[in-house]
Amino acid sequence: MNPLRSCLYGLIVMVAFLAVSCTTVPVTGRKQLNLIPTESMLSMSLQQYDEFLKTHKVSADREKTAMIKRVGIRIQNAVEQYFTDNNMADRLKEYRWDFNLVESEEINAWCMPGGKVVIYTGILPFTQDETGLAVVMGHEIAHAVAAHGNERMSQMLAVQLGGVALAVALAEQPRTTQNLWLAAFGVGTAVGIILPYSRLHESEADRLGLIFMAMAGYDPRHAVAFWERMAREKEGKAPPKFLSTHPSDEKRISDIKRLLPEVMPYYENSK
Repeated sequence: MNPLRSCLYGLIVMVAFLAVSCTTVPVTGRKQLNLIPTESMLSMSLQQYDEFLKTHKVSADREKTAMIKRVGIRIQNAVEQYFTDNNMADRLKEYRWDFNLVESEEINAWCMPGGKVVIYTGILPFTQDETGLAVVMGHEIAHAVAAHGNERMSQMLAVQLGGVALAVALAEQPRTTQNLWLAAFGVGTAVGIILPYSRLHESEADRLGLIFMAMAGYDPRHAVAFWERMAREKEGKAPPKFLSTHPSDEKRISDIKRLLPEVMPYYENSK
């Protein structure tokens, strides 16, 4: 086979592979690129999550920790109910939910695949109460269940590592692959890479997150005040990590206000 024909063949194979390597985002129905098998994502998630907890101080504050777990379980139940109602329960069958509060001045929070949620103490002054925490938790869990991390990791593997499989990347370039993983989920400050979620991802996470918190019995109208507080924190200074990966601006707040009529019935039905 001559070189040109070989290249064309490779291109055709790649296009065909990409065509079948897609999943659908809940609510929006958008097709997304997911090159990494769910089993691989969950396995690496557990590994990275355990490593993170070993190298960071888990909060000993019983009251705040209890609040994190209480809100987390309510959001978890809402997510599971939503996916059951929409015939997608199989997507969560391998989830092993866990909610932790870590001591850090960083204004940050994240959720890895499989329901591994970490809240940093630095964000609590901005959440203020359980409802504010539900805004953050719903939003972060929405990123996870919408497979935004898988999508971003797939894109990074394709662009930075030539589209190799995750297992191959880990074997051949473990440090680079680990850093890409942490960057994809906004974890830690030592990564050296901060990759903003796209506006599309943010819009999907905002919408899904509002639905989840509303189903969990938290008033979604409080999301407006939370993002306004975060927007003020961004003014006149370098944005905290949470805002580096989660843009906050007037358009986002306007969009959330526009979404309220859609999500308020979920809240009313939760009472």
